This record gives sequence, structure tokens and C-alpha cells, in this order.
Amino acid sequence: MMRRVLTLAVILAAMAGCASPEPDPLEPQQWGLPAVNLPEAWSKADGDGVVIAIVDTGVDTGHPDLKGKIVDGYDFVDGDQDPQDRNGHGTHVAGIAAAVTHNGLGIAGAAPGAKIMPVRVLGAVGSGDQATIVKGIVWAADNGAKVINLSLGETGLISRLLKGGALNPAILHAYSRGAVVVAAAGNEGTVKQPYKPATQVLVVGASDQQGKPAEFSNFGAEDAVSAPGVRIMSTLPTYPTPETRKNATGYGQLDGTSMAAPYVAGLAALLIGQGKTPDQTMRAIRQTARNPTKDLRLGLGVVDARAAVAR
Repeated sequence: MMRRVLTLAVILAAMAGCASPEPDPLEPQQWGLPAVNLPEAWSKADGDGVVIAIVDTGVDTGHPDLKGKIVDGYDFVDGDQDPQDRNGHGTHVAGIAAAVTHNGLGIAGAAPGAKIMPVRVLGAVGSGDQATIVKGIVWAADNGAKVINLSLGETGLISRLLKGGALNPAILHAYSRGAVVVAAAGNEGTVKQPYKPATQVLVVGASDQQGKPAEFSNFGAEDAVSAPGVRIMSTLPTYPTPETRKNATGYGQLDGTSMAAPYVAGLAALLIGQGKTPDQTMRAIRQTARNPTKDLRLGLGVVDARAAVAR
């Protein structure tokens, strides 16, 4: 009898290990995933264990589609170790980058195997200052983040922050620590070179469902790329915030270059998970971006995850 029980246990364990992934019910609404060929890239790379820092408004660390991915972060707004999102923006960004994928719940993340490091540098209304953001970038790099996402493009924030240029040395510090920094281009619909050309940063503009530049997306940054940023479905906090006053489902759509950047951050995690260096990662993303119409507003083009991981 004991032998029979043990055999049955082994069989059940084997069956569990071979169980097919459960589809995420909202993935059909995530038009951005197939637009940049991410599902096809997952067969070659999933970013296993790569830490993506979401330097933003914080993250809903208890969200059922995120909590399995969270590593220790920090709240530089309140000065404690509870980087809970009181706005909603950071939670949305985190889900795009690395939500738990194919668990039968919600959405799929761009990097199914990656981890999420929540670093809160923006307050409940989504605003912040240079000094706090610099601290967040440096802390993330010094505490193991290999990708750092800066979705700071909302309401002209990036333009105000960069007047003093303090973010450039912080980004260079992160690069020196082996991290790829991905930054949203901003949403004023104008030509901008937000960072000094020598700064090692991947600037990301937003594209729409037709692969065209989103009307609100800034452009003109050196060696920038584009990614989906219109009507992007992702996670939202499961409690009241400015982004969830009329939506308590834990999911919703937002527009912005802030939504485009984490697609590229997720792709960077896939490449780093393959063993690529920051230089190799940025080069692969830039050299495989697609811009068949040579539209300057797309920069080098819309990123192509399948082509990038195959390099």
C-alpha cells in the first residue's frame, strides 16, 4: 500500500510539472505584445531572475498578478522600506514589464521570468524632484537591478527634471554598475534631446496599433526607439488611488510613453538573461528596431523582440 501511495504521488507531481500554462484572460487585449513579437521571443528567453527596477510612484506589492515577482525595494518619498503605490502609475508600468505570465490571471508581462524592484520616487500626485529620483536610480543600481525603468514622461515632468542635468550622472552610475536604463521620451508631442548624447540610456517613444508614432510622443532623442504606448492594458492597484477612482478591477488601459518604456525594459531583461552585457543589449535592441517608412518620429523604429533575442 505504501509503495502504491508513493507511486501515485510521483505521478501527480510529474503531471503537475508538465501542466500546460494557463492563458491570461486579458492577454488578447494586450495588442502591444504581438506588435513587438514578444510571445515569439519567449521560446528563446524569458529574463529569468533579472531584476527590473520600477523607479516611479511605487508598486501595489500585494497585487495578485505582481506579488510573485516582487523583490525588496525602497520608498524615497517617505523614507522607509514600503514602496506602496499611492498613485497607480507605477503599478501599471510594473505589470507591462513583468507581470506574472500564463497563470490564468489578468495579463502577461513582457519579461515572464524577471523580478520587479519597486522604488518609489514620485508622490501620490505623480510628481517628484531631481534629488529623490537620483537617489532612487543609484540605490536600484547598487542593490542589484540590471534594468532600470524611468517612466517619468507624464505632464512634462521629464522636461522640468532635466533642466539641471542631474539625472545624467545617475544614469551613468547605473551603467557602470551593469544596468541598462530605459527612459520614456515624454508626452508633449515635440522634438527633444532629453539626455546628454554621451549618457548611456535607451529613450523610448510611443507607437500606436498601426505602428505609427503616437501623436503625443516626443521624438528626436539620439538613437531612440519606439514601443506600443496607446491603450495599453496592465495592472492597477487593488485599492483606491488617483488612477483607480472609477476602476476597482485591478486592471485598466493607459496611454503614454510611460507605457512604451516598460516594453523595452522587459525586452532588455530578456537579453540580459541571455548573458548579454548592457552594451550588447542596447545594441541588439537598436539594430533590430523596425522603421520601414523611415519615419523620424519613431527614432530607429519599433522594437522587435524576436529579432533581438535571435542575435
